[in-house]
Amino acid sequence: MVADRFDLQFITHQTPRYDTLSGALLALRGRCRWIQLRMKDASAEEIGKTGRLLREECRKYGARLILNDHVHLVAEIGADGVHLGLSDMPVREARALLGKDYLIGGTANTFETVQQHYQDGADYVGVGPFRYTATKKNLSPVLGLEGYTDILRRMQISGIALPVVAIGGILCEDLPALCHTGVQGIAISGAILQATRPEEETTRFIRCWKEGK
Repeated sequence: MVADRFDLQFITHQTPRYDTLSGALLALRGRCRWIQLRMKDASAEEIGKTGRLLREECRKYGARLILNDHVHLVAEIGADGVHLGLSDMPVREARALLGKDYLIGGTANTFETVQQHYQDGADYVGVGPFRYTATKKNLSPVLGLEGYTDILRRMQISGIALPVVAIGGILCEDLPALCHTGVQGIAISGAILQATRPEEETTRFIRCWKEGK
């Protein structure tokens, strides 16, 4: 797997200014090459329609498209894989359905969940939240820098070589310290779409991340 694809993952989020597709396009134009399509309250038909449109845009930019939750739509849409939340299908079941050719990521808030995802065959874990974020319901306990440092330390001791993507209320000024915890990437949504110029903000996040490394 290409390491720089973990630098920045954009998670789609509808706002009063941008719908799901237009927000994702801004991130792509800002040089993000990893899009997670997240439409929690949408129907399978809506997700399929948006997903197929977004897949074509991702191909133009050479970007990966990961579908949130809906394992059964991954092949239909032509996505590169799926990301599974704590209340979604277990990673092991998704791997059994999708096989080895699709990427599978799993959400985690504790080392124990990271360990389980690793044993079940995940390709990466999205660990968070870093701080409080209003873009996600039923938020897990906030980790902060200490939480990431502890989880990455325990992973190293246990020999778990699994890319960790930090998520949850992350700002550009957080990146130097987050880089030092050992995480391989960041997932952003609100901070980009709430910016005055989302395309430029995406590029700024990528630049700040690379400088922090």
